[in-house]
Amino acid sequence: MKEAYFAGGCFWCVTPIYKMYGVDKVICGYAGGDEENPTYEQVKHQETGHRETIKLVYDPQKVAYEKLLDIYFANVDPYDAEGQFIDKGFSYTLAIFYMTEDEKKSALEKIAALEAKSGKKAQVAVLPYKNFYEAEEYHQDYYLKNPEAFEKELIESGRKK
Repeated sequence: MKEAYFAGGCFWCVTPIYKMYGVDKVICGYAGGDEENPTYEQVKHQETGHRETIKLVYDPQKVAYEKLLDIYFANVDPYDAEGQFIDKGFSYTLAIFYMTEDEKKSALEKIAALEAKSGKKAQVAVLPYKNFYEAEEYHQDYYLKNPEAFEKELIESGRKK
């Protein structure tokens, strides 16, 4: 099994799509900052340098890292430097935290292809993996625990068109 780490704005909103594509586990958390064991409130209020991030645990024999990147870019706005949809602030900005040089190369190639196709500069940080802190339990599988609130979030955020 391998792990991948993607900051895609609201972690609730990007969790379920990966499970549809064969990812074994999707864990909501916080990554990239310096604060140890941050809380949701600290991250949400931009106090930690962390971004809302999902940790994917996957079998590369079932789903390739490049496919995970394709799913990621299909579910975010890669040109928004301020955050994602209605969620604004550093903690909602995009980042791919790579574990290997091959992952870094794949991410940079996908970004270059997006930029070439759109003519716009992508606002996606590609950073070496530094840390990951699991979010509080109520954030895990939020879409299953709170389906009506989750649906409302997708609509109000502008993610569901």
